[in-house]
Amino acid sequence: MRGFWLAAFVAAGMGWGNAAAVDLDAYVRTDKFEDVILSPSGDYLAATVPGDGFTAVIILRTDDNTPVGNLRPPLNSHVFDMHWVNNDQVMFGLAQKFGTRDAPWATGELLTLDARTGRPELLVGYRDLGLRVRPKYRTSAAAFLSDALPGDDAHVVIAVGGSRLDANGYAAQLELASGKQRLLARAPMPASSYTIDGKGEVRFVYGTAADNGSRLYHRNGGDWTLVNDEMRSGRIEAALGFSADGQLAYLLSEQPSGPDAIVSWNPATQERKVVLRDEVVDPARLIHRPGSTVPVGALFLGDTPHTRFFDESSEEARLYRSLEAAFPGRAVFITSSTRDGRRLLVEAGSGSNPGEFYLYDRDRNQARFLLARSEWFDPETTASVRPVLLKARDGMDLHGFLTVPHGSTGRDLPMVLVPHGGPIGIFDDGSFDHENQLLAAAGYAVLQINFRGSGNYGRAHSRAALKQWGGTMQDDVTDATRWAISEGIADARRICIYGASYGAYSALMGAAREPGLYQCAAGYVGVYDLPLMFNRGDIQDRAAGMTYLREWLGDPAKLAAVSPVNLADQIKVPVFLAAGGEDKRAPILHTERMEAALKRAGTPVESLYYKTEGHGFYTEAHRSEYYNKLLAFLARSLGGKTATTAPATGKDKAP
Repeated sequence: MRGFWLAAFVAAGMGWGNAAAVDLDAYVRTDKFEDVILSPSGDYLAATVPGDGFTAVIILRTDDNTPVGNLRPPLNSHVFDMHWVNNDQVMFGLAQKFGTRDAPWATGELLTLDARTGRPELLVGYRDLGLRVRPKYRTSAAAFLSDALPGDDAHVVIAVGGSRLDANGYAAQLELASGKQRLLARAPMPASSYTIDGKGEVRFVYGTAADNGSRLYHRNGGDWTLVNDEMRSGRIEAALGFSADGQLAYLLSEQPSGPDAIVSWNPATQERKVVLRDEVVDPARLIHRPGSTVPVGALFLGDTPHTRFFDESSEEARLYRSLEAAFPGRAVFITSSTRDGRRLLVEAGSGSNPGEFYLYDRDRNQARFLLARSEWFDPETTASVRPVLLKARDGMDLHGFLTVPHGSTGRDLPMVLVPHGGPIGIFDDGSFDHENQLLAAAGYAVLQINFRGSGNYGRAHSRAALKQWGGTMQDDVTDATRWAISEGIADARRICIYGASYGAYSALMGAAREPGLYQCAAGYVGVYDLPLMFNRGDIQDRAAGMTYLREWLGDPAKLAAVSPVNLADQIKVPVFLAAGGEDKRAPILHTERMEAALKRAGTPVESLYYKTEGHGFYTEAHRSEYYNKLLAFLARSLGGKTATTAPATGKDKAP
């Protein structure tokens, strides 16, 4: 992996118009770090480190960033859900994903890495992982950390799922030294997660069954009592934690209209009160009192990221206002703290800044720089990102983000419209994005729109996408494109539509449905034959996946009419397609059929296949060739810059 340790990188030239071509190197590199958390003593940092097909974990000394331990999991495995469980051990799970655009699937294995010895241990699992350590508790069931028990350095609480996806699970106290478990509670339903109170008692359980309906149960030393059933209430509720005195529980609660709210719930009186709700967006990240698990506020990813608190006069609110003043123009979030709450690890980033981490000493009122995600980017010369708001044709508010090349006036630009993947529940938040920055460096404005179905804007906004693939979801993308033209942002003669996964579907549907609006279309690891999704790929492997497909896409017999593979004769502009032979989410057959249909229709089409890549290309050389070809393709229609980096040799290309 390139840059696994703290090696310095040479900064890439980023200025608008500084060169005739774009150097891809800065954009195809993976970040040096993703998540970073501070140990309870403050002596160590634990960080996740992305590589070509894996995400590792590394422990560093806080004083000088010296590495003291690391673990690199097998290919296609990724460290996630990382927590310090005492002063010396960081615990994490593994997830598998086959490609950069794939959604991770947790494997249910739990590991620790010790800062004193540098040794990893596999506490619960079913594989040896090539670490030469055997699981202390070998099981085919899935295990996840529920609570690190801050007052207990020897134990944690874990959630253990049944060995079958439809089986109920249980919560157990896990002894870190031995791996022994002590049963705490059994779940009344499958796929369960638990919320623990300040005394270490299991109080809530949440799960989703094969009908895709969620349920929340509560108990206080006795039997489980149903608090919310989505199939009856029409909303999802999940437990977030408890007040400092343990009398109130805090729930994340969907609302009939508008964004989600954080509500307090008194189990004794059943009284509910809304304690925090934004006017536009859902809570994105919960803010805890430093040194504790007590929720006190939330970060909201709206047009601009902002924090709000249950009590705006609280010490925590004042602390955040002070930090936000120290990092103007950046989203600020405390990722972790020492157990006494006096030293904080602060993350600060923006659409132009990939993110930096600082150690803040509350007693000295000083912040010390520690790490940067991608230090080779200069925020002073990267593209700017600004929020946009427009109305869909039916009056629905649509929020999004516009990335504009550095030094540009932002007017009459060639533009790339980029619908996000997912699509349900996923959203664009305006944070730093390597691909958008690359397109901007090539001279393009980049428009992202959170069409209906996107997350972050409440239940009604998401569910407005039910059975609307190729319908109103696509109308939203079209309306955003026409808005950019009417606002003078985009040159109507130089617009392309490009996306990955669902975004690729939207790109090809846009080209088919809107002749003359786009000058080209590009699809990366896309789905183009909707009926095929019901019998090929990993979504339909589970009962819940089939329920999802029927609920959100509809009757497969009716989906051929909104499948780009059947609309190729309506696409009159050049198309670029790319896919991986090991893609389980959007099997390569989708792209092969789309390419063949376009060729039969006489539409100019280019393609790039790698037989060993999955849902998004992992290998840096493959990503470099992919973006080299994408920029060249866009340049032929829009006139932007091409790349300077030489393409890969193509040894892995599929025939």
